[in-house]
Amino acid sequence: MESLKQYSLAEVAKHNTTADLWMVIDDKVYDVTKFQNEHPGGEEILFEVAGKDATTEFTDVGHSTDAKEQMKQFVVGEIVEAERKKKATTQDWQQKALIAGSALALGLGLVLIYKALKK
Repeated sequence: MESLKQYSLAEVAKHNTTADLWMVIDDKVYDVTKFQNEHPGGEEILFEVAGKDATTEFTDVGHSTDAKEQMKQFVVGEIVEAERKKKATTQDWQQKALIAGSALALGLGLVLIYKALKK
């Protein structure tokens, strides 16, 4: 797989007009200028996120598998590594679960000690 051209968020922000409309979704840069008239939700929706990271908006709408497949043709690059959003890994979730479990166990232990001393 060939590597994609990398853009900063500032570079993407310059493409914020109906004549030159880019957006970022999941750290990939899309040029949707030619797709505006075809977008089922209307071109206004695309213009609202022109030049911005639209990941949250895209995810919140719940796009179909077909839509996600279709958008691949509009990829022009990706966000530079330093500006990418960190994706939570399984290890991150395991660490958070361990911390939450430890805090719960500690809290329960303190409650039991308190009750024992209160008697």
